[in-house]
Amino acid sequence: MTLVRYNRPKSNLASKRFSDIMDEFFNDAVNSRRDSFTPGIDISETDSQFHISVELPGMKKDDISINLENSRLTISGERKFKNQEEGKTFHRVETNYGSFNRSFELPDNVDEKTINASYEDGLLNITIDKNEEKVKKQIEIS
Repeated sequence: MTLVRYNRPKSNLASKRFSDIMDEFFNDAVNSRRDSFTPGIDISETDSQFHISVELPGMKKDDISINLENSRLTISGERKFKNQEEGKTFHRVETNYGSFNRSFELPDNVDEKTINASYEDGLLNITIDKNEEKVKKQIEIS
């Protein structure tokens, strides 16, 4: 397989600069209004547990809160943008910053006393055991 260098078609320099200006204008306008983000969440289930994985790269575990109230599990926190280096100009910031809040209604068959959470390498893992006494059973008709 041979790699061939891609050359952009020649375009008008003035229109290219105008396009860049418009991109920056609209991107800055949209990004300045974003003060929240939605972390990616995976929810899975085994025979004995529910597993929730939340992607929170760059956050410390002290910035994350997990609450349980009336069978509603709420995960919240804030990811702050740190621009502390003087003389540094950002030309593009594509990572999301701000506060987040995700809530999930837990099913009836969970044991709320067994909720465990761990945080490592930007991944929050929550496990919740199922309560065998509350598992729905098929009733046979006689």
